[in-house]
Amino acid sequence: MARKKAKLVRIANDSTRRATFKKRKNGLLKKVSELATLCNVSTCMIIYTPEEAAMQPEAWPSPPEAARIVVQFRNIPLVEQRQKMLSQESFLSQRIAKLEDQLRRAERKNRELSVSLLVNEALASGRLPVVGIDDAAAVARAADSMLKEVRERINKEAAW
Repeated sequence: MARKKAKLVRIANDSTRRATFKKRKNGLLKKVSELATLCNVSTCMIIYTPEEAAMQPEAWPSPPEAARIVVQFRNIPLVEQRQKMLSQESFLSQRIAKLEDQLRRAERKNRELSVSLLVNEALASGRLPVVGIDDAAAVARAADSMLKEVRERINKEAAW
């Protein structure tokens, strides 16, 4: 059964907040572990708990391994570090550009299909339906293209 979406507000009750933190932390640890295993990459997770400010931050898989991974990352030149990093803004910009490209392709395909439908209607009825000048010009271009293809096929067949 699906859970309803949780409201992202601070949990007022201390004991409930600690229990939720513990459950979510364990879920996050599991995901990081799975990511490391499935993708064969070095991963680490460092958690700072505000309630336990006096204690050291919790590190996964271990504090020395997490430190090694952080040092390894910091040793990479800054240009390479930032090459694949995305801010929320750049991620959304890339996503918008990709969706706009998909939209343009879908619009082009819809336009081709509507022109093809108009050509078929014209062929079936013997006359072009009442359309605007842009649609009539597109139908004429499509008809010319089809006529050119037919002529090429005829020439190929005649050459045999």
